[in-house]
Amino acid sequence: MQIVLAAKENRLADAWEKTFIDVAEVTVHRGSIFDVACDAVVSPANSYGFMDGGIDALYVDRFGIEVQTRLRRLILDRHHGELLVGSAEVVETGNLAQPFLIAAPTMRVPMVLGPETINPYLATRAVLLLARHGALPTGEPLSNQLRTIAFPGMGTGVGRVPADICAQQMRTAIDEVLLGRYRMPTSWAEASERHQLLYTDRPTRLQY
Repeated sequence: MQIVLAAKENRLADAWEKTFIDVAEVTVHRGSIFDVACDAVVSPANSYGFMDGGIDALYVDRFGIEVQTRLRRLILDRHHGELLVGSAEVVETGNLAQPFLIAAPTMRVPMVLGPETINPYLATRAVLLLARHGALPTGEPLSNQLRTIAFPGMGTGVGRVPADICAQQMRTAIDEVLLGRYRMPTSWAEASERHQLLYTDRPTRLQY
């Protein structure tokens, strides 16, 4: 599986290039995500599948309002009406150039996330797990269809997650899922430290 990270903003593209310099499976595209040849684009959606703002509105312009209708129906049918942060769902776009859209909420409702969220990590992880282990309604493994996935900045728009934190969290998710480097924490202390290292280099005791 290949990952393309697409951004028009130089700050985000610079952060990605620095963070992924040694990852052959990841390339950075400076420009529109619609210029990327890929099997799926990622929507850093909200939990209810509304696609009327940010990059989601651009997806609707490109793929038609039907993509939102399909997504919201799947959220209702498969997720009891709410696609939680840390989950992902896939719909067909009807567009041969980018045939699938993967919705992976970075927020429950539109809101500022700021620098201490871990939602870009959770959303990126959800996309990769779905692409690796999920299936189409026909039962065909998604891994047969999704060879190249294009991501925008996860949480960097409305969520205002700083570019360097977004890049670090996406790198962690890609390391763990795509590159197979996940290791279960052996203690609460280790779990807490790893959680905080997603957004700071100065972990503290979160209980206090």
